Amino acid sequence: MDAINTIMQWVVAPVIVFVWLLHNKTQANTTDIAVLKAQTEANKEAHDREFKEMKTSFTKVLDKLDAIEASLRK
Repeated sequence: MDAINTIMQWVVAPVIVFVWLLHNKTQANTTDIAVLKAQTEANKEAHDREFKEMKTSFTKVLDKLDAIEASLRK
């Protein structure tokens, strides 16, 4: 019986604590990864929106320049 208590105290208990700590760290990493993915997606959407707005503005500027050039050629 003393051998079983010794094994439980010096082998099984530390392994259980190690597995528990490893599980907690893994869960924290999973949460951090999910947050980073959400931030990346939000940044990508904002970048795409800004790029689309800039493209639209640039097209308007080019149209205006074409109109000015056409009026100068007359």
